[in-house]
Amino acid sequence: MAVPKQKHTKSRRDKRRGNIYLKVPVLIKCPKCGKPVLPHTVCSYCGYYKGREIIDVLAKLEKKEKKKREKEMKAKEAEEKKEKPLTMEELSKR
Repeated sequence: MAVPKQKHTKSRRDKRRGNIYLKVPVLIKCPKCGKPVLPHTVCSYCGYYKGREIIDVLAKLEKKEKKKREKEMKAKEAEEKKEKPLTMEELSKR
């Protein structure tokens, strides 16, 4: 059995363990609903991926929750259309 000849110092031990830590997951905003979601995954809130509906999330909800979710999604879409900033070309046309 291997036995160390000398004691390793605390700094040497801690340098080795310097990369053992939890990393914060990288999240992006879902283009459809704006909720944070992992990249390259289907949004669990709205069920969309790359602009297409993959999972019908509303089918699994109860009637009351379904109505609330639909209302939130419509409000979000209306807000996006309203707050779109004007580009330099659009400003020059006016």
